[in-house]
Amino acid sequence: MIKHVINLGRRSYPIYITTDYSGLGKCVANSGISGKMVLVTDTNVDRYQAQDCMDVLKSAGIEVSRYVFEAGEASKNLDTVNDIYRFLIKARLERNSALIALGGGVVGDVTGFVAATFLRGINYIQIPTSTLAQADSSVGGKVGVDFESNKNIIGAFYQPNFVYLNVNALKTLPKREFISGLAEMVKHGIICNADFFDYIDYNIDRIMSYDEDVLQYIARVNCHIKGKVVEQDEREEGLRAILNFGHTIGHAIESASNFTLLHGECVSIGMVGAFKMALYLGMVDQAAVEKVTEVLKKLGLPVRAAGIDMDEVLKRMYYDKKIKKGKLVFILPKEIGQVVQLSIDDMDLVRKVLNELS
Repeated sequence: MIKHVINLGRRSYPIYITTDYSGLGKCVANSGISGKMVLVTDTNVDRYQAQDCMDVLKSAGIEVSRYVFEAGEASKNLDTVNDIYRFLIKARLERNSALIALGGGVVGDVTGFVAATFLRGINYIQIPTSTLAQADSSVGGKVGVDFESNKNIIGAFYQPNFVYLNVNALKTLPKREFISGLAEMVKHGIICNADFFDYIDYNIDRIMSYDEDVLQYIARVNCHIKGKVVEQDEREEGLRAILNFGHTIGHAIESASNFTLLHGECVSIGMVGAFKMALYLGMVDQAAVEKVTEVLKKLGLPVRAAGIDMDEVLKRMYYDKKIKKGKLVFILPKEIGQVVQLSIDDMDLVRKVLNELS
C-alpha cells in the first residue's frame, strides 16, 4: 500500500493507493472515526463493488448501511441530496458518523456535498472507483451538484478524512469511462510535469492492459501533482485555477451536449481548444498542438465535438464560475508542462477555436 499525505494543517489527510479493499477497515481505525457509517454509491458501482466494501467494514466491527442512487450525471442534483438527507435522518447519524463515497466523480461530489452540509459537517471518506475520480475529483475537497444544467454551480470546499484508492476497481468500468478519465491524467502532465506526460505517452499499452504497477504509479503522480497545487491554494484563489486547464470549453461542451459526452471526453476536446487558442496567440507552435492531439487520439479520446451547437457552447461558457468582470478566463499552455491564466475578450478568436472543434 502506498501512502501520500495532503498537507493542509488540521485538514490534512492521507491517500492510500492499493490493489484491493482488504486494508479499508484498518484505514478507518487509523482515522479515528468511530460512529455509524453510510456507504453512498450508484447503481453501477453497487453491482460490482459495494458488497466487498460492506463486508470488509462489517468484519472490522463497523456499523454501516448503504444508500444507492441512479448512476449518471442526471442524478447530480439537489433532489438526490434531499433523498440522502432523509436517509441519514432515518438512520440517526450523528456528528461522529461518516459517509463513504464509493464511486466515480458524481458519487464523490454528491456525497461530499451532503457531508459538508448535514449537521453542519460530518466525516466522509472518498473511495474513488473511476479513472476520473482517482486522477482528479477525489483529491482536493471540491464537492457540489449541478443546477438547471449548470455544472457544479452549487458546492463547497470540504476535505475528506482520507482517500482509499483501489486501482483494480478500474477493471469494472466500461472501456469508454476508463478512457474518459485518462484526460485528467494528461491534463496534469500538461500543466506542470512534461515528464509525466511523456510517461503516459510511452506506457499507453500498459495503461490499457490495466498493469497494476503502472496504474499505481500514475495514481501516485496524479495525487502528488494535484495535492501540491491544493496545498498551496485550497480554495482556488490563485494557483489552483491551473487545474481547470481544458475545462472552460470542456464544461460548456458537456452542458451543451446535455451530458451525452463524458466529462473527460469534454476536457480532452477543451485541451485541444486551449492549445489551438495558444497557437493563435503565439504562445505555442504547431508541433505542440499536434503532439498533444496525437496522444489524446492514441488514448481513444475525442479531439472534436462533432454535432454540438457551438453557439450554445459559447453561451454556456458565460455561465462558468471562472468568469471575471464579464471576461472568459482560460488556462493556456506556454509549453507542455507549463500553463498560464489569461482573460480573453476577443470573441472572434474564441468563435474561431470553437468552430475548429466542431
